[in-house]
Amino acid sequence: MNTSRRSLLQASLALPAAAMMPRHAGAAEPFKVGFIYVAPIGDAGWTFQHELGRKALVASLGDAVSADYVENVPEEGADAERVIRKLASDGHKLIFTTSFGFMEPTLKVAKTFPKVKFAHCTGYKRAPNVSTYSARFYEGRYLTGLIAGRMTKSNVIGYVAAFPIPEVVQGINAVLLAARSVNPNVTVKVVFVSSWFDPGKERAAADTLISQGADVVMHHTDSSAVVQGAEEKGVWSFGYDSDMLRFGPKTNLTSVTMHWGDYYIAQTKEAMAGTWKSTDTWGGLKSGMVALGPLNKVVPDSVKAEVEAAQAKIEAGTLAPFTGPIKDQGGAVKVAAGKSLDDGAILGMDWFADGVQGKLG
Repeated sequence: MNTSRRSLLQASLALPAAAMMPRHAGAAEPFKVGFIYVAPIGDAGWTFQHELGRKALVASLGDAVSADYVENVPEEGADAERVIRKLASDGHKLIFTTSFGFMEPTLKVAKTFPKVKFAHCTGYKRAPNVSTYSARFYEGRYLTGLIAGRMTKSNVIGYVAAFPIPEVVQGINAVLLAARSVNPNVTVKVVFVSSWFDPGKERAAADTLISQGADVVMHHTDSSAVVQGAEEKGVWSFGYDSDMLRFGPKTNLTSVTMHWGDYYIAQTKEAMAGTWKSTDTWGGLKSGMVALGPLNKVVPDSVKAEVEAAQAKIEAGTLAPFTGPIKDQGGAVKVAAGKSLDDGAILGMDWFADGVQGKLG
């Protein structure tokens, strides 16, 4: 994280009352819930969607809860652990840690506070008082791949990615497979920026991909920089996390959006009732945790119908995005013809499909 972000964090730790949302007034002591965000809330993106989920929790339970947050917390170093520990020390009984890099700090603090409940987003390690939750982002990505495959003229899709971890790799492969199902000539070029939120790096990566022939760009990063850059360059784009159509009204085709409110409400109710248990939740299109945003009017009706049909099949379980035959970049068969990857294989995905141009190592 850069210096300005670290300074904001230090300020939040020094002045917690300024960094956190005010408590709700009420006769009874509210149930305290805490949220830790990796980036500024802003007006779109990953953290913004989690903040919408927090607000949905407050709207649903009102004065029965106090839902505090700390934003802009770096994953590296001791900062994340310090913030999580402070939330637990301050009486928060349920804490949501909303970025992959918060996994180890969450587990460490959870050992010290066994009566506090924790839920970590996108992680894979659990404990008696630590749940995990994530979304099947790849299902939404598959739908955008269908659109991209139909809309591209250069047959090059550019993909700005944060880190080479399974949740990111799943999306890249899903886009490639869907695009090639309607346009076998498509390739996907990937640039990793080693950051979840860095608008400058994200925009520079998009510019590079466009200069290399991509006439469609998308991203697995937290800002709207890629969509805005595509609008200026006049190439198609897909947003992520939030509906980003307003940032690219002419060229943004749609966005893969995340919706966390129902999960936050359910988890809090269970914690309040004393029925909370450590679980793993992985929601997708069917549950509404993942959704496709509004489609731009430039998307042909035939393509819209194709996407709607594919979504219905995914929700019904009759279309699995990772169905073979699928080969990796080296030509090895990763999924045999007629077979589909199970959840364990998807969650551990550490390979690129043939047709993806980029390195994981």
